[in-house]
Order: sequence, then structure tokens, then C-alpha cells
Amino acid sequence: MSTASAPASRGLALRAIAVVVIVPVLAALALWAFAWPAARTAPRDLPLGVAGPPAATAGIEEKLTRQEGAFEIHHYADEAAARAAVEQRTVYGAVVVTERGPELLTASAASPVVAQLLQQAVAGQAAADGREMRTVDVVAAPAADPRGAALNTSVLPLAVAGIAAGAVVTLLGLRGVRAALALVGAAALVGVVAAALADSWLGVLTGDWWAEAAALALSTLAVGAAVAGCAALLGTAGIGGMAFVVMFLGNPFSGAASAPRMLPEPVGAIGQWLPPGAGTTLLRSVAFFDGAAATGPLLTLTWWALLGLGAVMLGDALKRRRKEPGPVPEREPALAG
Repeated sequence: MSTASAPASRGLALRAIAVVVIVPVLAALALWAFAWPAARTAPRDLPLGVAGPPAATAGIEEKLTRQEGAFEIHHYADEAAARAAVEQRTVYGAVVVTERGPELLTASAASPVVAQLLQQAVAGQAAADGREMRTVDVVAAPAADPRGAALNTSVLPLAVAGIAAGAVVTLLGLRGVRAALALVGAAALVGVVAAALADSWLGVLTGDWWAEAAALALSTLAVGAAVAGCAALLGTAGIGGMAFVVMFLGNPFSGAASAPRMLPEPVGAIGQWLPPGAGTTLLRSVAFFDGAAATGPLLTLTWWALLGLGAVMLGDALKRRRKEPGPVPEREPALAG
């Protein structure tokens, strides 16, 4: 083997070793990000209301607090107040003591998994004690998607659409205002198309059509602007970095399949600060709860979009400044001979 080919062979060997090491690491990260939260799904300070006279609810509350750390108890005076709290997304459900007997209020539209869990944990316990507890689904999931499967699976396509928009804008060389307009236009079209499919065709969203389209568009824009902004400041490596955050953290940490309070900490909290989690919460609010509790996720997505678009503009300004020619030094006049 010649001396010239030796460095090339060593380079190829190092690349092969890098592939052998990096692929398992990525697989381990993916399994950790997706499998760990799913395997540890359980109620953690899940907001649950209790309504009725204190003497009548004391026994119910005592049994709920036995499950340490599972429920965060909110007290309400009567059934109307508890029902309003469920509709405003303050609590996921409520146990109400009425003249007809104990009653469980749920909201499967907020999370079918949580609604089923409450039925097992509360109504099931009452049945074991020889008491019958009626269950009322205050805000039911749509008949076309009773398990919430369609809404859950929408997180990934929206994330992919946002990543694709940011990557395409970057690879096409769009910068500054043109890049920002392209990102906004693409996100708006994604929102309209997604609302047409999910609401008008499939019927899995049942809220105001334009509010749903806006929520879907903002979710896409938040991801697309973040990807393009990172790429504008860091180069094409920014695409991969932001795609990793969205796909490996934002998607599994979103709580779309269950609820943020069902994920191990701090996964649930982190997920709500990332676009997929905030987008899922916002979409649930506008699709099923008339916009209740939409302010938080709306602000989160808006900040992601504004910061991303700002980074796109800043990256363009920095490139323009680097390309500007420096001042030409003045030449000293030649001395007369």
C-alpha cells in the first residue's frame, strides 16, 4: 500500500467507525425519548375537582389523596361550578356529590386516556365499595374520533411540514423578507389544508373552522421559522439541530397521546414549551372547548414563530454585512522628483 493511500484508508475507517457508533446512539436516544414517557404514563398532580358539602365529600377526597402525588384536588361548591371548571379546562374531571348520589364528570375531548383513568380510579373504586357512580362526559370527544387517535397522529405530520418548510427555504437560498413570507405562506396553506381534511372531511375536529386552521398554521410556522432561523445563524447544521429538538423531544414530550400531567417530570413541562406540545394543547382548546385555556400555548407558539422569523432576518443582515466591501484606503500622493 502506498503512503498516499494510507491516510485515505484511515479516513474511511474512521467514517465507518463513526457510523457504527452514531447509529446505535441515535437509536438509543429515539427509544429513550419515545418509549420512556410512554412506559411511565401515570397521573401526576392531575387536576381533579371535588364538589358538594364538605361532610359528604370528605370520604371521597380521603380516598383520592391516598394515591400520593396522583391528583391535585380543586374544591367547588356545587355541580354547576365543577362542570364549568371542566369546560374551562381548569380540571380534567370532577367528583360531585348530588342528591341523586355521587357523580363523575369527565371530558374525553381533553384526553380519552384521562377520562378512562378517572372512570377506573374513581367510579371503579365506588363500585368496589358497593356504590354506583354515574359518569357524565361533559365535553365528549367527537364521534368520528372517540379515542383521539386522529388528533394524536396529527402532531407528527405538522412537525414534518414545519421542518420541511424551514429546510426548503434554507436550501433554496431564500433570505430575509422573502424567506419570512415563504414560511408564513406555506404555514397558512398547511393550516387550511389540514383543517379541510380534519374538520370538513374526517370530522375529527368540531370547533370553529378558521380558529382550527389558524392553530394548525401557527403550529407549522413555529417549527418552520425555528428551523429556518437556526439555519440562518448556524448554517445547514441548524436544520438538523432543530429537527432533532422537534422530532426527538417535542413529539414524544407533547402529551398528545395522553396528557402533559400523565408524563414523568419534567417531560410534561418541557413538552408544553416546545411547538408540538403547545400546538396540540392549542388545537384541543379551539376544537373542543371554544378556546378555553388557549392563551398559554398561543403565546408559546407565537414566541417561537417571532423568534424564528427574527433569526431569519438577523442571519440575512449578518450575511449582508460580511459581504459589504470595507473602506478603500486612500493612496498617498506621489512625491515629485
